Amino acid sequence: MHDAFWDHLKERLSATPPDFSCALELLKEIKEILLSLLLPRQNRLRSEIEEALDMDLLTQEAEHGALNVPHLSKYILNMMTLLCAPVRDEAVQKLENISDPVWLLRGIFQVLGLMKMDMVNYTIQSLQPQLQEHSIQYERAKFQDLLNKQPSLLDHTARWLTRAAAQLSAPPPSGPDAADAASSPCSSPGEAASSPEPLSPTMVLSQGFLNLLLWDPEDDEFPETLLTDRARLQELEAQLRQLTILASVLLVSSSFSGSVLFGSPQFVDKLKRVTRALLEEFKSRPEEEAMLTVSEQVAQEIHQSLKNMGLAALSSDNTASLIGQLQDVARKENCVRSVIDQRIHLFLKCCLVLGVQRSLLDLPGGLTLIEAELAELGQKFVSLTHHNQQVFGPYYTEILKSLLPPAQVLETEVASL
Repeated sequence: MHDAFWDHLKERLSATPPDFSCALELLKEIKEILLSLLLPRQNRLRSEIEEALDMDLLTQEAEHGALNVPHLSKYILNMMTLLCAPVRDEAVQKLENISDPVWLLRGIFQVLGLMKMDMVNYTIQSLQPQLQEHSIQYERAKFQDLLNKQPSLLDHTARWLTRAAAQLSAPPPSGPDAADAASSPCSSPGEAASSPEPLSPTMVLSQGFLNLLLWDPEDDEFPETLLTDRARLQELEAQLRQLTILASVLLVSSSFSGSVLFGSPQFVDKLKRVTRALLEEFKSRPEEEAMLTVSEQVAQEIHQSLKNMGLAALSSDNTASLIGQLQDVARKENCVRSVIDQRIHLFLKCCLVLGVQRSLLDLPGGLTLIEAELAELGQKFVSLTHHNQQVFGPYYTEILKSLLPPAQVLETEVASL
C-alpha cells in the first residue's frame, strides 16, 4: 500500500500538466510535523515555517503550475538539519543526494518519523521525574485510603520486617558455609571478623527484600506493600534460579576443560547460550530430567571444542564424571549450587546497599562468567525495591521504629535511604 501511494504520487507529478494535489497534502503534513518538533520558546522558527510553507500561497502556485518542489524540499531539509538530534544528521545528509522528488519526499517522511520518536523520547525523559513523583504520591494516597478502611492492612508487612530483623539479630551460622557469609563483598575481611554492626533500617529492609526472592508460593502472608510487585518478584526469582544453575554449570565445566577453553570468550558465550536455551525446559519438565539433557549437551560442546582446538579430548571416565556432576546440579542441596546461590544473594544484598556498579567491582568467585547477567538482574531488583521504598517508606519507618532501638533508627526516614 505504501508503494502504491508513492507510485500514484509519481504519476500525478509526471502528468502534463503536473497534478500537485497529493504533493500539497504531503507538504501540509510535513509542515505540521516540523511545527510539532519546535519547543514553546522557538517562536521565530515557528513564524519562519508558517511563512515558508504557507499552504494558501503554495496552493495558488500549484494552480498556476509554478510550485517549486525542489526549492521547498531544500528548505525542508535545511530545517530538518536544524531541528534533528545529532544522531539523525547522517540520515538527513543522505537525503540531500536524492534528486527524484518522489523518493526525496518518501525519505523525508521516513526521517521525520524518526525525529518525532526522538522528540517523544526526549519529552518522556524530561518529564520522568515529575511523572515518577506523581506516581509515588498517587500509589501512597491509594494505599492510605485502603489503610483507613482496613487498619490491619499492614499486619503481614510488619511480620515480614520482624522476621528480617530477627534473622539479622540471630548468631551467625558456623561451618563452611559461614565463610562465604563472612566474606561478603559489602565488607572487608577485617570488618567481617569484628563484632556485627547494630541493625539499621537499611539492613533490615535489604534482608526483607532478599527474603522475597525465597518466598514460599504457598505462603499467603505476603507483605501488603508489595502485592502489586509480586509477579515481578517471581520473575526475578526465576531469573535468579536460572543464573544459579548457569553459573554452577560453568563452574563445574571449567574444572574439567581447563583454562584454555574458558579463556575464550567465544566458547563461554556459546556455552552460555546453549545452557540457557536448554534451561527453558525446566518450565515444562522436572529439573532432574531436563538437567540430564543440559549435562549431555554441555559435555558434547566441550568435547567438540577441545577437538577443534587440537587438544586432548575428555576421556570416557572424565566425560561420565562431568555429566554426573552437572546432573547433580539439579538438586538444590548440591554443594556447588548452594555456594553459587549464596554468593548471588550476597551480590544482590550489596546492590541494595552500594549500588550495582560498585557491587560488580568485586564479584565473589564463580560469578565473573555471568557478570553481564548479574548486572541486569541487580538493576531490575534495585529499581523495583527503590520505587517500593519511595512509595511505602513512611510506613516502613513507623514499623521499624517499633522493632529497632531509637539509637539505631536515628530518626532516619526510610524513604530517604
